Amino acid sequence: MTKVTPNPPDTDPTASCENPDSSNPDNTTDRTPSIADIKATPRKLCTFFTVNPDLENETLLAYACESLASANVMATDLADHLEGSSRNALLGIAQVIMLGELTVNRVLDRIESLE
Repeated sequence: MTKVTPNPPDTDPTASCENPDSSNPDNTTDRTPSIADIKATPRKLCTFFTVNPDLENETLLAYACESLASANVMATDLADHLEGSSRNALLGIAQVIMLGELTVNRVLDRIESLE
């Protein structure tokens, strides 16, 4: 039985959302782009993941708060299975997540008090 696809597939893992122009003679894989090249190239947004622009700020903040709370629980639970410096590092990350959650909650409180 023969495989139809190569193993691994012939894809470039560094390719962006848009395919480069293969007819461009300056487009070589041997040349590393300079900072000037990167700044001069217009940015094409990849819309693979987008946030609905019609959502209200309060909805977005509430979702961000729930996501941060979930991340905090996951980090804390994982820290319970670790020891030593890895545990301390993960608890520090959980604390930063918690501070972000508190900040978003404060903004939500201010929005509610304005209404």
